[in-house]
Amino acid sequence: MHKRKKRWLPTAAVGGALAVGAFAFLPSIAQAMTEADPKSPTTQADFAAAADEFNVPLPVLLGVAHQESGWQHHTGYSNTGGWGLMNLTDVTSKMVSGGAAGAAGRSDLTSFTDHPELHTLRAAAKLTGVPAEKLQHDQKENIRGGAALLAAYQKQLTGGTAQDPAQWTAAVAKYSRLTDRKAAAAYVDGVFATIKNGAKREAADGGSVTMKAQPAAKPLAAQYGKLKLKDGGSPKAECPPSMNCKFVPAAASNGQVSNRPANGIKITQIVLHTTEGSYENAIKTFQTAGGSSAQYVMRSSDGEVTQMVPNKDVAFGDGNYDSNLHAVQIEHEGFSAHGAQWYTTAAYEQTAKLVKYLAERYDVPLDRQHILGHDNVPGPSNGTLAGMHWDPGNGWDWTRFMRMIGAPVDAGRRGVGPVGTAVTITPGFEKNQQTYNICPNDDPSGVIKKCGPVTGPSSALFVRTEPRADAPLLLDPVVHGGKDDKGSDDVSDWTTTVQAGQKFVVAEKQGDWTAIWYGGQKGWIHNPGGKNTTPAKGVRIITAPGKDAAKVYGTAYPDAAEYPKGVSPSKQEALTAKNYAIPAGQAYVADQPPVGAVDFSPSQQLVVKGAKKYYTVQFNHRYVLVSADEVSVKKTARH
Repeated sequence: MHKRKKRWLPTAAVGGALAVGAFAFLPSIAQAMTEADPKSPTTQADFAAAADEFNVPLPVLLGVAHQESGWQHHTGYSNTGGWGLMNLTDVTSKMVSGGAAGAAGRSDLTSFTDHPELHTLRAAAKLTGVPAEKLQHDQKENIRGGAALLAAYQKQLTGGTAQDPAQWTAAVAKYSRLTDRKAAAAYVDGVFATIKNGAKREAADGGSVTMKAQPAAKPLAAQYGKLKLKDGGSPKAECPPSMNCKFVPAAASNGQVSNRPANGIKITQIVLHTTEGSYENAIKTFQTAGGSSAQYVMRSSDGEVTQMVPNKDVAFGDGNYDSNLHAVQIEHEGFSAHGAQWYTTAAYEQTAKLVKYLAERYDVPLDRQHILGHDNVPGPSNGTLAGMHWDPGNGWDWTRFMRMIGAPVDAGRRGVGPVGTAVTITPGFEKNQQTYNICPNDDPSGVIKKCGPVTGPSSALFVRTEPRADAPLLLDPVVHGGKDDKGSDDVSDWTTTVQAGQKFVVAEKQGDWTAIWYGGQKGWIHNPGGKNTTPAKGVRIITAPGKDAAKVYGTAYPDAAEYPKGVSPSKQEALTAKNYAIPAGQAYVADQPPVGAVDFSPSQQLVVKGAKKYYTVQFNHRYVLVSADEVSVKKTARH
């Protein structure tokens, strides 16, 4: 079964939250054992040899490796491109195109990757004379590469090497790739905590690495002056006065400086995410260069908020640059596969307070095409459609949340109107019990040990090919890669569900079932007596104007000819994957008027505006964009 990809926080970043099912720390003992790769019982020898060869204190090398990888082998993160126990990084344009920046089609991909700290793999290859590919896959060489980097940093900063770990404080901070003083200091503190306390991880075959605890170990704060770190001072967090907010800056490479909305780039979306790990380690991850970011991160237990990117700037949060350009991103601590357990009352209340504040400040429409989950954002290109994320998933109670922000999706009497009219999906949550298949790959918390069905409250309804409970689920051949003949009930399979608050056009009615136009196909939802839908008023019904299908887009950039001289245009191309169009005879819903095409050149701080306008349209589980010039539009009455 083809699995939908999801952003996992790096293992080292999640480790503190995932001790159960991942690896256990035993702070009561004086020394710890762990294994990076169960196939290699000589990991201890590899570390010792590299430390000796490059004259790096063994505790420093082990401590840095633990902070970078949790002493687990990395095979290339999608966002940071980290490899091996030493997390040697090499962020490529391809990774950025399909990663959090969502920069497919953009001409300035090199600006996203033109940062030395994103290419430590290349630096290590130059220092050791070992090809980059071997550093990626050979554990011994990977450790040598990390040691070589540390030694080079130490010599550059102090003029030599030393055996006292404290004397390596600046080199360790430089290895972190963090540019903010507070963030770099937190990283160093993590390394020295491991050196001081020790840790334990055991492997089935007995292979291990041993680190003796050094209770007196501590960093030398005076060494931070050897680095060009930014002042720890931060702007005031942009939150309602009653919220518990602080500001901690994300890595500069994980977003773009802008001046929204004063520069003409409107903020039109608020996108909700799930961290797939702990609150603290999400913050650390966003501070690490070469990955993703969000404007806000929220703690599950009490709704505490850390802002990491000013709202005027662009955060790389959802894999679609056009969406990032217009969005404020909010991350929630938790795991999507267990969302209903992690999305606490505090999280709902504080998120609602924050969203209402942002929506009022930026005039963001309070509807489900503009208050979104990450799972509702489309891929910017054909090649990215299948890999887009599925958080926060159907365990987020959209019915409850939209009520809390003063925009209930279920206002009015339940029911379903005639064919050709629009309905809002309104199944509720607690009483809408759905069963999903959850596999270990869906659940980085480690709770799920094998694939199996789990039933719980859901914001979603399944979409089937025919009006019966045993009919196959609707198939999206793009996401399923042509390998399947029907959709799945996997918790990560966004292609087979509709969510509360989304609006669709009625295609047919039969008994307890209602057909809707969904992703270029006709899909059926169980809707006895219309209990799961509410007639939608005051919407725009979008159709193809003639016999040919209308194009759909993942972005809304200006036409190439509209860019000024000296600015390379982004590619505004229609999605042409199978079923990605609005065929003649089908109809879809847009909540709001169309908005103008726009793009941004960060190097020149230049906003480019186009003449075309695009509607945001509910297409399947995700929205798409359609050019106002290429579709017919009928607005329905509000009463």
